[in-house]
Amino acid sequence: QVRLVESGGDLVQTEGSLRLSCAATGYGFSINVMGWYRQAPGKQREFVADITSIGTITYADSVKGRFTISRDNARNTVFLQMNSLKPEDTAVYMCNANVKWSPDRKVWALRNGYGHDYWGQGTQVTVSS
Repeated sequence: QVRLVESGGDLVQTEGSLRLSCAATGYGFSINVMGWYRQAPGKQREFVADITSIGTITYADSVKGRFTISRDNARNTVFLQMNSLKPEDTAVYMCNANVKWSPDRKVWALRNGYGHDYWGQGTQVTVSS
């Protein structure tokens, strides 16, 4: 019912910038929290940043001051502006959304096995050097 589609990953050099986008599509839900995680090869997935429906933002210490998360609630879209990129930022970046089902869809969602947390397929960010 909810699909997350990320875009914007690329190969960039150190100190370069990228802007990631994630759009949530579907019907009968609203977003509680939407954000980004990342996972490098051989490492655990880690939190990057998220933003709530009322605009409360949290950043991981490793990206604070360099990354900026923003949202477009009308389009259920979240963005991650990444500046001053470092090689250690290289990872697959995954969009996550925690959703609330509308009253007219809540029972349907429960009976059909739909939950509250959704993940995108990921977009590769590679920072050279």
